[in-house]
Amino acid sequence: MSDLQTSSKEPTPPLEPVPPPQPSLLKRFIRVLLGRPLTSSQIGHTLLPKFLALPVFSSDAISSVAYATQEILLVLGGAGLWISSAQSRYSHYTMLITTLIVVLLAIVVASYWQTIHGYPNGGGSYIVAKDNLKPRFMPDLPGLIAASALLIDYVLTVAVSIASGVQNLESLPLPPWLQWLHFDHLVLWCLLFIGLLTLANLRGLKESGSMFAIFTYGFVIMCYLMIFLGVFGHAFFGWHVHTKYANQRWWDGSTAQSPGAHTVGTIGLFLLLNAFANGCSAMTGTEAVSNGIPAFREPKSHNAAWTLVYMGIILGSILLGISYLAVKFHVVYWEHAGQTAPAVIDQISGTVFGKTGRWQFLYWATQVFTAAILVLAANTSFADFPRLSSILARDRYMPKQMSNLGDKLVFTNGILLLGLFAALLIIWKGGNVDALIPLYAIGVFTAFTLSQAGMVVHWYHLRKVVRGWQVKAFFNGLGAIATGLVFIDLIIEKSREGAWIVVVLVPLMVYLFKRIHAHYEEVARLLTLDNYCPPKEPQKNIVLVLVPTLHRGVMQALEYARSISSDCRAVHVCIDPEETPRLIQRWEQWVHDVPLVILNSPYRTLIEPIMRYLDAIHLERPNTTITVVIPEFVPPKWWHAFLHGQSAARLKLALLGREDVVVTNVRYFLHPCEESTPAKMLHDQAPLPQHQTGVVK
Repeated sequence: MSDLQTSSKEPTPPLEPVPPPQPSLLKRFIRVLLGRPLTSSQIGHTLLPKFLALPVFSSDAISSVAYATQEILLVLGGAGLWISSAQSRYSHYTMLITTLIVVLLAIVVASYWQTIHGYPNGGGSYIVAKDNLKPRFMPDLPGLIAASALLIDYVLTVAVSIASGVQNLESLPLPPWLQWLHFDHLVLWCLLFIGLLTLANLRGLKESGSMFAIFTYGFVIMCYLMIFLGVFGHAFFGWHVHTKYANQRWWDGSTAQSPGAHTVGTIGLFLLLNAFANGCSAMTGTEAVSNGIPAFREPKSHNAAWTLVYMGIILGSILLGISYLAVKFHVVYWEHAGQTAPAVIDQISGTVFGKTGRWQFLYWATQVFTAAILVLAANTSFADFPRLSSILARDRYMPKQMSNLGDKLVFTNGILLLGLFAALLIIWKGGNVDALIPLYAIGVFTAFTLSQAGMVVHWYHLRKVVRGWQVKAFFNGLGAIATGLVFIDLIIEKSREGAWIVVVLVPLMVYLFKRIHAHYEEVARLLTLDNYCPPKEPQKNIVLVLVPTLHRGVMQALEYARSISSDCRAVHVCIDPEETPRLIQRWEQWVHDVPLVILNSPYRTLIEPIMRYLDAIHLERPNTTITVVIPEFVPPKWWHAFLHGQSAARLKLALLGREDVVVTNVRYFLHPCEESTPAKMLHDQAPLPQHQTGVVK
């Protein structure tokens, strides 16, 4: 006889497909906003080619050229170098600092090239630090520091990019018919753009990349055209520049030729380090490509690495060009009491193209593309913040909801959380770019340093299987040293301007991550089946049906109670003594097999008598499960709920913390009665009974 046995039962036939219900008005509105949902099998269609990945993951880094030079000039101008007698040093230090930043950028790009190929499935700073930097006292500490720093930096990226974009729009000379836009209302416009970006990303990563590509590439083209005409236009084409649009006044009205009381202060190392720290805001966003490798098309690491190189070339060349034009036209930028000079890129584009005349449309195009890419640069954070949050949630350091993919195969909760935090930051700082910049870059350079140090350890561990590991480790080590020195510079120079907030937030977030992780570990330990012993005796069950009055919904709840246990009781809390006798009479008329227990409530409370009765049952039968059935009718209109008490919701909330109670909600959907007799009999005013049974005082 064969050892194999087959079941004699026929397989259950598949259910007939049921057509989906008609979506509600709210669902149809959401569908219009977010588009059609995608199935899990369509995730391959959301992967990005290089020409779309560049605007998605590089818009933050590329857009930073719009304010990096501006921040360098702010520090040097504050030291008095903007006056004519110090113009040579103004130019020299600006170009020196810009060149050092470009060299640092090249080192970081080379380092992250190694990271991308070392972690072809995604080599964000958190993953690299977590896998390679494991101190004995707390192995997950470096990874959590990197994650905290990056999450903070992503929020700041959204706030800084959008605030800077609105600042550029504020400088536009609007015609009279557009004066109603009022771009000087910074907070309002910033919140509007954050909302639009959040909505665009909720529609899906690929859709947002297609939407933003035209603005990113438009900005790059206009910058290269502006730099080419500003540098070579006069020599080759006789191009005329409009130097009147280059600001050469300080905030108090003094000019470069007549500086008044302004003199050049001592130009020391700390001043140059401060200007360098400000200019390093151009480096933010360069790690985004390595974080987003899973979003690339195959071959992922190859496409991501070359996207990183393209981004580095574009960023470095435009930054050098804008700094050169700034010193060539002697652009002055200041900030005082919440007021600022026109944005540097506005001054340069106005000088090169002119704000009036034949080529003014080029100025307008430059400003529109600049404002657009600055706003859309936040899209890099909207791509990476949710992805990093999902990885942390997968590792049990953030709530598991952060790892859930939405209808459009994006991490919806992460997108919404980022939009909320960025909006709160904009409100706190009033949309002021110069107030946000000091908080910027510390987080990203923290992540840079930990990531590159982790890659050195990574190559060392693979020294026996990877040929030329010393060269790879050298580049990553050089990157770790360079970014570490910049991090120290940022801490020293920016702490007095408010960056200490970031330094305090990072350990607080690490502590929060550790507490969340400890909670999940404890839950897993308590739910494990190891050493589990099933109960030897079947569990007994008492069912209590809460009865406010007698109606069809209560009758349905009683039918359900009878189906799950033979030991059923109905419980009524006596709040109105005049109505209770009538309920008892109707109960004896309609229900014959379930006893009615009356709980007196002299203080007219609903929950306390029920809790005391549950305690009494638990003492009477300690090894018995108590199921509390709460009948609840559902009115046909949503607004009808506001016309009825919410006692069922309050009861469920009160019973939530009891270990010995199972709460079941039996809903009865209201429909017009087909027969009038039962309804009439339910409300029949019969003579009151002369006795009551089952009363609990």
